[in-house]
Amino acid sequence: MMVLLQRLPLMRGRLLLSTMSLVALGIVATAIVLTEWLRLNPCHLCIFQRILHMGLALCFALAALSFGHSASRRFWVLAGGLIALAGLGVAGFQSWEQWYPEMVGGCTGAEPGLIEQLVEWLGIRWPRLFMATGFCESKELVILGLSLANWSFLAYAGFATMASLILFYPSISGKENAS
Repeated sequence: MMVLLQRLPLMRGRLLLSTMSLVALGIVATAIVLTEWLRLNPCHLCIFQRILHMGLALCFALAALSFGHSASRRFWVLAGGLIALAGLGVAGFQSWEQWYPEMVGGCTGAEPGLIEQLVEWLGIRWPRLFMATGFCESKELVILGLSLANWSFLAYAGFATMASLILFYPSISGKENAS
């Protein structure tokens, strides 16, 4: 019983990171299901956000698995936090495009950028997951007054906040000496 009580903070930290990983995967699964079910046309930024959520899921899962090793856990939480910050930028930019499309002029330029090239490359290999068929300024689905890009922004903000709390307050995810 005493061993279980000593390991409780470690299990709590693993549970928190595992939950964050599963939430990120759930967001990807929800996006895929909604796309198929409602016949939505995701844009390059939508697909790129799926990729970022997959990266978050992987980072937080690896952090949960390496929880006994402080440096490794911190590395994966930091990587997840940086991915969440990148996601904030992408989702924020897409939200801005949706609110002010006349200022941006659309997401498809004459010369595709790195995001578009990556999404196109993945779309050729796995079209059901990564084929971009829509425009970034389009709001095909609005839930409670927010577009999917807006919801994604809020999710990234939550992930970034949790990663910051775990990094700066290790007691949140377990004992400091076990972290």
